Amino acid sequence: MLLDPVAGFLSNDLSIDLGTANTLVYAMGKGIVVDEPSVVAVRKRNRKQSKILAFGKEAKRMLGRTPEDIVAIRPLAHGVIADFEIAETMLKYFIRRAHNRRSLVRPRIIIAVPSGITQVEKRAVQEAAESAGAREVFLVEEPMAAAMGAELPINEPRCNTILDIGAGTTEIAVISLGGTVYSRSAMAGGDRMDEAIVQHIKREYNLLVGFQTAELVKITVGNACQTDHVEHIEVKGRDLVTGIPKTLTIDSEEVRKIISEQLGAIIQTVMLALEQTPPELSADVVDKGLFLSGGGALLKNLDVLLRAETHLPVTVADDPLTTVVLGAAKVLDNLSLLKEISLK
Repeated sequence: MLLDPVAGFLSNDLSIDLGTANTLVYAMGKGIVVDEPSVVAVRKRNRKQSKILAFGKEAKRMLGRTPEDIVAIRPLAHGVIADFEIAETMLKYFIRRAHNRRSLVRPRIIIAVPSGITQVEKRAVQEAAESAGAREVFLVEEPMAAAMGAELPINEPRCNTILDIGAGTTEIAVISLGGTVYSRSAMAGGDRMDEAIVQHIKREYNLLVGFQTAELVKITVGNACQTDHVEHIEVKGRDLVTGIPKTLTIDSEEVRKIISEQLGAIIQTVMLALEQTPPELSADVVDKGLFLSGGGALLKNLDVLLRAETHLPVTVADDPLTTVVLGAAKVLDNLSLLKEISLK
């Protein structure tokens, strides 16, 4: 999707969805030019020396497969920077990728960040982007960017309720007249579901599996609702008793029970937000319901579960993974809108 290829043809500006699991970069006039896991592989020679080996997909393939001196690092946790130096290096790499490795380009960058981000965390993101080569850095809240990416009428005096479910956080925002009326975030998301799967298999079957295996289980047979059709998947790991590789079969109903706590936390976040929505906007919520974005929105039947729990209409974005970065891109050539919605 190109927003305005004529206006963006000579522009170097970028929008970035800096996610815990994946980073997406949109370049004006080109579209999405980077869609990579937020992972960096580092060889640690000693306490002071380290060498970057790989970024993105290549680095993620190394997770759980490296010798002791190589570590695959995810520099973001819960949507914010946890390792400043690695995050800066990763951003620099992705920015250069977006500009075909032209190091002299200094773009204006808009970065989507969690709505509950602190001033210290804002400063860390801005400084990392500036150190990576940005001319100017603007921050926008992820739910606001998702609303724009979904082409919802955010400037009208009507309620737009966005539920953005990422790897590190789940955020819900009530938006009206170009501003956030209410927002709430919870440390519930894809990563916690993966962790729950890893711990359950370890506890119940004495089998140690990696987080990539757990993610595959969630994506393949994970389901938010009980269904008549039960799916199965083979899981391979190391037997903690014998120490040798072992395979077991796990079904979708068991996975649903494993991730039910995280699903409950997401539902609770939604309910608390609905309780805090001003009465004047509640009628709009009844009519328009919830709009889902983020990778977590791809979990099977999550919209069905939310409809059953809230009794509201629930709509999933056409492409939940790109909604935020496309929304942030929409303000790249609209300075007046950028000033209205950017975080101070």
